[in-house]
Amino acid sequence: MSQGKESQRPRVALGRSTPLLAVLLLLLAGWFGWSAFNQWLQADTGTALEQARDRAVSDVQQAVSAQLVQFGKQLERAPVQAALATGDATATALAVREQWTGVEDAQVLDATLSSAYADPATFGYSRLALLELALAEGKPVARVVRDANGPRLGLAAPVQLHGQPAVVYIRQPLTRLTSVFDPIQSPDRAFLGLRQGGFTILQKGNTGLGGSADALARPVGDTGLRVVAELPDVDAGPLGLGAIPCAVVALLLLVTALLLLFGRKRLAGLPALRRKGEIEEDSGITLHEALQQDPLPPAPGAARAGGEATVQAEPGAEAVPPGIFRAYDIRGVLGSELNATVATLIGQAIGSAMQAQGLRDVVVGRDGRLSGPELADSLIQGLRLAGCDVIDIGLAPTPVVYFASYHLRAGSCVAVTGSHNPPDYNGFKIVIGGETLSGAAITDLYTRIQEGRLQRADTLGGLQQREVIDEYILRIADDVQLDRPLKVVADAGNGVAGAVAPQLLEAIGADVIPLYCDVDGSFPNHHPDPSEPDNLEDLIQTVKRFDADIGVAFDGDGDRLGVVTRDGKVIYADRLLMLFAADVLMRNPGAMVIYDVKCTGKLSDYILRHGGSPMMWKTGHSLVKAKMRETDAELAGEMSGHFFFKERWYGFDDGLYAMARLLEILAQREEDPAEVLNALPDAVSTPELKVAVEAGTQHAQVALIAAAVQAQAQVEGSPFAGARLATIDGLRVDFNDGWGLVRASNTTPVLVLRFEANDEAGLKRIQELFREQLLQVLPAGTDLPF
Repeated sequence: MSQGKESQRPRVALGRSTPLLAVLLLLLAGWFGWSAFNQWLQADTGTALEQARDRAVSDVQQAVSAQLVQFGKQLERAPVQAALATGDATATALAVREQWTGVEDAQVLDATLSSAYADPATFGYSRLALLELALAEGKPVARVVRDANGPRLGLAAPVQLHGQPAVVYIRQPLTRLTSVFDPIQSPDRAFLGLRQGGFTILQKGNTGLGGSADALARPVGDTGLRVVAELPDVDAGPLGLGAIPCAVVALLLLVTALLLLFGRKRLAGLPALRRKGEIEEDSGITLHEALQQDPLPPAPGAARAGGEATVQAEPGAEAVPPGIFRAYDIRGVLGSELNATVATLIGQAIGSAMQAQGLRDVVVGRDGRLSGPELADSLIQGLRLAGCDVIDIGLAPTPVVYFASYHLRAGSCVAVTGSHNPPDYNGFKIVIGGETLSGAAITDLYTRIQEGRLQRADTLGGLQQREVIDEYILRIADDVQLDRPLKVVADAGNGVAGAVAPQLLEAIGADVIPLYCDVDGSFPNHHPDPSEPDNLEDLIQTVKRFDADIGVAFDGDGDRLGVVTRDGKVIYADRLLMLFAADVLMRNPGAMVIYDVKCTGKLSDYILRHGGSPMMWKTGHSLVKAKMRETDAELAGEMSGHFFFKERWYGFDDGLYAMARLLEILAQREEDPAEVLNALPDAVSTPELKVAVEAGTQHAQVALIAAAVQAQAQVEGSPFAGARLATIDGLRVDFNDGWGLVRASNTTPVLVLRFEANDEAGLKRIQELFREQLLQVLPAGTDLPF
């Protein structure tokens, strides 16, 4: 370039504002620099806390191991062996304590533990659990137990007492464990503690952080203990930058400011920015040219020579029956309607729907049904064919599957479950992108399969196994702790809730008596449907036998809750919803509370009196959840036992969490739980009554009944004249003294009915009115349950 042209180039104009700009940049540099320094300090706190936590885990493990080793040595001593051989339990206990300083108590019990079970409340459920664990594992074990009016370190070991199985129990002071924390230096601004279940044994530092301290928890071997830790919230840097980016930005700002202040002459020689219109020559090709050189491949099966779209159904699509795609889930009979091929196609359809929304991660879990493993594996194969990355959590209640989709940040999940249906049923509850599928969204899965609109990725999606039940229990235990212990009988009906309920009850501070909590998909004792009173008989008898405070029952996949009192009364879900509503509305005045068409007519008035906004809606877990999102409701419930807490929880139906919230409320009251529950407004009512009909006819039959009643309601003098008719889900007729309902089940071929009135006479009158309408529609000879 010539000298003349060079002299004509414009220069950067540096005016009087330059020092002000430099000062501003220096201030910004200081802000970013201070943020970087503060984040480094917080990182140092995290490192120190993790070191303290890991040392605590090691030291507690060594302390427990040392006690167990000492226990084993004591049992091998000649005086102890001699006492065991003679069958003298008292002498054995004394011999074990001999030469073992610090032991507070020693006992020897026969393996039946009959003396302990004679009065389990006095003996202590945690001590009983320790002894049972020692007998089950056949070796010395240690746990923190409640004994001598406080927490203690308990040790137990199986022995032979005069040739008969027995167990030795040792009570040690808790300082055997807690003293190891004394020399451990943990940051004061962080939290460090020792827990067993939901009970905090020891805590150091900022105790206000203890509520979420399981985020950095580490288990102490197989002791059942865990060291918990939590850091204070990390202050994000400007623009959300971390420590290193903040430091880099601070350095750049500082250099720029110094150049502005001390290098103005040099900056003045810089060329000006390119003027508008002076476009640098670009030799790159355009998008149109690139596509001409390397056109995108057509979608599989998307075009033919004539330019028309074409689809081709996957093999086996003709075997997928449309009837299994219900209003709010997929449900069918194993063999005739559901098999491995159908499950794979459904998985591929779900995966295709996810991919259409740009989603890949999905959680899969299954209930305890015998067909679960095969269907889950086939479903996973279909999801992976569509390119989805699957997190398989294995055997888990449906609410745990929902929880995992939040906890693992997948956003989508599928629960392989038959819920409360007979053993030969199974199905799928589906959540995509946080939305539970229902109605047209479920129908679209069937349409995808039949039209061949199924994604098939070039490579299979990923697969990983993950256990989340412990994290689910810890999350609830961090939210709910009982003010006083309640004795609870938990009946899982051999459903999958039995794998969680006993541990959850212990974690929140309850004394648990498990009933049918071993998972068995054949349901050998009774069907897991707490909405049927006959299924609660064993629970009622067990509550009375053990003089328990309350009994709880779950359906097959754990998303529904049933409750009985110690006096044998069944507390139906609509009355439980009253108790939940009063509790939630204390903290959320004016909040929306949703209930389904099967709930008591007294619920609406109860919600209004407690400052809430009641709304009646359709039955169905996915329909209720959709309405909750639409109205921003804090709470919802169904007569079937589904409860949905948005307050303090995630808004999905969860029988196990509902149980925890119920016990929390009852433990806060001085009255006996039966007194609290029996005091709720009540009326003369029936449970859900079901009339079996021919498959596929139930919706048409209800439509005929609704049309007939609506016509009669227009006739003056008709018994339906003046009544309030609701047809949002079947037909509900509200009279001044009660109401009746008939609706079509969306899960099984039955009509569901329920009646309520102020007295028996009113109830019989309303039932008779519905009987007349039903007999005009149902086949002759149909047996009505009322």
